[in-house]
Amino acid sequence: MDLHSFCYDLPPELIAQTPARKRDHSRLLVANRASQSLQDHLFYEIPHYFNPGDVLVLNDTYVFPARLFGVKQPSGAAIEMLLLENQGNGLWEVIAYRASRLKVGTQVQFSSSFYCIVNEILKDGKFLVQFFWEGDWDDALARHGEVPLPPYIAREHGKTTELDHARYQTVFAQPSPNLNSAAAPTAGLHFTETVLQTLRANGVRIAYVTLRVGLDTFLPMRVDRIEDHKMHTESFTLSPEAAQTIETAIQNQNRVIAVGTTAMRVLESAASAPGRLTPGENRTNLFIYPGYPFKIVSAMVTNFHLPKTTLILLVSAFMGNDFRARAYQHAIENKYRFYSYGDAMLIL
Repeated sequence: MDLHSFCYDLPPELIAQTPARKRDHSRLLVANRASQSLQDHLFYEIPHYFNPGDVLVLNDTYVFPARLFGVKQPSGAAIEMLLLENQGNGLWEVIAYRASRLKVGTQVQFSSSFYCIVNEILKDGKFLVQFFWEGDWDDALARHGEVPLPPYIAREHGKTTELDHARYQTVFAQPSPNLNSAAAPTAGLHFTETVLQTLRANGVRIAYVTLRVGLDTFLPMRVDRIEDHKMHTESFTLSPEAAQTIETAIQNQNRVIAVGTTAMRVLESAASAPGRLTPGENRTNLFIYPGYPFKIVSAMVTNFHLPKTTLILLVSAFMGNDFRARAYQHAIENKYRFYSYGDAMLIL
């Protein structure tokens, strides 16, 4: 399967640089697979498309201030790091930009009392580094770290705003010792407490899963033949209670609606058979692309994704690539806002 079939041209002005004025006032494109129809709405209207007994599945991972700006010692050269995975005892896997400047033993200083030393050089611009700090780790990171916005969102000198700190986080995010994320599950950014309360009042069940979102999620694929791509691995948790809620809905012929590609990957990774889930903590490298047989999810909420990424492949697998391409073209022609701070699509 040719990756170039999952490409499109996007006018740069449609890449959202800031969130909508209100979370639930972003636009919503409703794509119905049965009728192949597209309808334009606002996100706060989404409860109209849910039925009593449906289950909405949200990824409650918490975005932590994973972006650090420091200087290499003793040269003073600028280094930018993104924390990816905590290995314990101050040891982290990171991505470093201007990586050619880093060698084993290099010290990168973030403040007089907060620095790291490179322990090992990994592949694809990644490193294993040992951090050193005074006081509490979370406090140190809060003082020196930045919200890890994607590179297509421009900020002066890379410094994020108070709005970014408030809005690049879902209203239902739950901090965790091991499953915090370096990127937001962006489909969930549109939900407000009002929308969630309306759904509950209408008889919709809400289940939470946790998947640690890493930077690899958003990287363009570097192969021409899709089948040659090796999927990154992510950690996730599915509780017994969430699994039971979802299985009961399926048994009662109600729908399971995944919010975002991350929630989708948790559910499909935990599926032991159609309609059956195995709860627990696990890791997944499940690669969903056209031809994948979905076992759990019957509808999804998603943002508009970058071309030639695993995210657009997953959406294309769920709705069909031709319909996906038509939906994206409709969104472009109607000036929807794209990517992390952009608008949403409900696929029924």
